[in-house]
Amino acid sequence: MKPKVTMQNIADELKLSKNSVSQALTGKDGVSEDTRKLIIETAQRMGYIYSRGKKEMSNLPLSGKFALIASDFAFSMHSFFGQIYLSVEKEVKQQGYELLIQSIGPDSVKELLMPTIVQNRSVDGMIILSHITTDYINALLDTGIPAVLIDHHHPQIKADCILTNNRFGAYEAVSHLIELGHKNIGFVGDIAFSPSYYERLDGYRMAMYEYGLPIREEWVHTSAIEDGSFICSYIKGMREQPTAWFCVNDGLGFFLNAAVQQQGLSVPEDVSIVSFDNGYLSRISTPPSTTVEVDLKLYAVKAVERLIERINCSDDPFTELLLPTRLIVRGSTVGPRVV
Repeated sequence: MKPKVTMQNIADELKLSKNSVSQALTGKDGVSEDTRKLIIETAQRMGYIYSRGKKEMSNLPLSGKFALIASDFAFSMHSFFGQIYLSVEKEVKQQGYELLIQSIGPDSVKELLMPTIVQNRSVDGMIILSHITTDYINALLDTGIPAVLIDHHHPQIKADCILTNNRFGAYEAVSHLIELGHKNIGFVGDIAFSPSYYERLDGYRMAMYEYGLPIREEWVHTSAIEDGSFICSYIKGMREQPTAWFCVNDGLGFFLNAAVQQQGLSVPEDVSIVSFDNGYLSRISTPPSTTVEVDLKLYAVKAVERLIERINCSDDPFTELLLPTRLIVRGSTVGPRVV
């Protein structure tokens, strides 16, 4: 990992005093405009990290560019994050900006290596898509470049966030199953993978609690892997099946649908399934899966809108915006069999 560039390093490079460098980077009087410009350009070239909360950004020329930053893994999930990316690109262009795409690999995450466009301060703002790691996101925020997060938040991250109302979406999905007559409802998801999945577990528990239904913990799988063989093994090893499942995403719903049918059970006659996201897999399941829709285009609109507001009003309190969901009822849910 490269050593952190300091004001003293910049001063040594230009053979100026540290005080002059500080005055230039904090917008204070005491240096000529030519010297200020030289110091700022040198700071950009050397990869100086501006401390969050200071006013240095106001002294840098606007580039007319935004960065969309996400992990390699997030960019590989074309069916979900690919749609968000395309919507962000369209919205950014409509607002008169250019969008630069930056994928972050595992080595960069581990070493907290910032992208060149961030080190050189060649963007006016950043849209950070989904989770990377808390340390890495905070390193991005510590540059002082205005930023908005999409589909991720964390108590240790202080930034504007555009989020899905995961709890209420899950609550509505499980309530749908209960109102069909199901009392034995399971949960499948990996809550360590994303705060969104943990919040969907909260929504599941909230619905079961409010309807007065017991939760059998052996039917709550909170570390499920999105893999067909894993889900088949899990279902095959169960001594007793619930009559309905809530899955935190469409991938798990798809694999669960197949696993249940491999055990000789019918969907939805024997087992009903609800998933989340309204992605491609929910539509090609047999039968198509009842799911919770996320408005991906609205993510883009609100993220770009909030980023521009943050650039113009840097001292505003950070906000979290919860976007509503919509339950789409398809063929994977009916009432339980009457025995």
